[in-house]
Amino acid sequence: MRMCSIASGSSGNCIYAGTDTTHLLIDTGISGKRTENGLKELELSMRDIDGIFITHEHADHIQGLGVLSRKYHIPIYCTEGTKRGILADGRIGDVEETLFQTVKPDQKCIVKDMVITPVRISHDAADPVGYKISHGKQKGAVVTDLGVYNDYIVEHLKEMDILFLEANHDVNMLQVGPYPYPLKQRILGERGHLSNEAAGKLLCRILHDNVKAVVLSHLSKENNLPELAYETVRMEVTMSELPYMGGDFPLYVAKRSEVSEVICI
Repeated sequence: MRMCSIASGSSGNCIYAGTDTTHLLIDTGISGKRTENGLKELELSMRDIDGIFITHEHADHIQGLGVLSRKYHIPIYCTEGTKRGILADGRIGDVEETLFQTVKPDQKCIVKDMVITPVRISHDAADPVGYKISHGKQKGAVVTDLGVYNDYIVEHLKEMDILFLEANHDVNMLQVGPYPYPLKQRILGERGHLSNEAAGKLLCRILHDNVKAVVLSHLSKENNLPELAYETVRMEVTMSELPYMGGDFPLYVAKRSEVSEVICI
C-alpha cells in the first residue's frame, strides 16, 4: 500500500491511497487540473481512480469534485450529511446524485482489495469523518479537521503504519494574527482544528514501535509554519514520558501545493 499527499492545507486538500490494483482519492479540494497533474506525477490518471472518499463538504475538500465527477463519473463515498452538503453547494456545479455511495462511521467499505472505515471526528461540518484504510495487514489513516480528540479517536488510530494527522496552527500565531476574533474562536474551539501542540499530544497516545510514517497535514497558511509544526510535534514526543524521542520515527510535513513524498509499506 502507498499513500501520498497531492495537496494539503487550508487552501485545498487531496490525498492518494492505493495498491497495485486499487487507486483512491481522499478529498478533492483543489482544482480538477491540479488533481490530474498531481496524479500524473504518480504515473496515474483520473481514469485509474476507483473511488473518491470525501471527509466533509467544506470547499477546501470538495473544490474539484464537481468537475472531476462530471468528467470521469467516479463513485463518490461520503456520509449522508456530507452528501446533502455537497449537493447544496452551488459553487461546484451539478454533481450526479447516482454517483454517491453512502458510508457510515465504523462500518467498513470495501473497494476491490482495500478496506476503508470512516471514523467520526469533531468539526463544524454536517457529518464529518476521517478514514482508516487497510490492505491486508497494512494500515493507514487520514484524520484532519478535528477540533478535539478523544478515546474513540485514539483507539481507532492505534497500530497505524501511516498516519496523516492534522497540525493546523500554532496557537500563538493564531492569537496575534490577522483573523477576526470569531474565526479565531472557531478554529480554537472543539469543532475547529488541531494545533501543533495538540497534534503532538495525540501522537504521544498512538505511537508504536512499527510506525512507518507520520505526515503532518492541513497546515494553515497564515497561522503556522512547516518548520514550527515539525519541531513542536517532535518536542511533544521528546518531552513526554514515552520511551520515544522525536527523531525515532519518520515525520514529514505535507506540502501545500506540491505532491509530497510517497509513503510505501
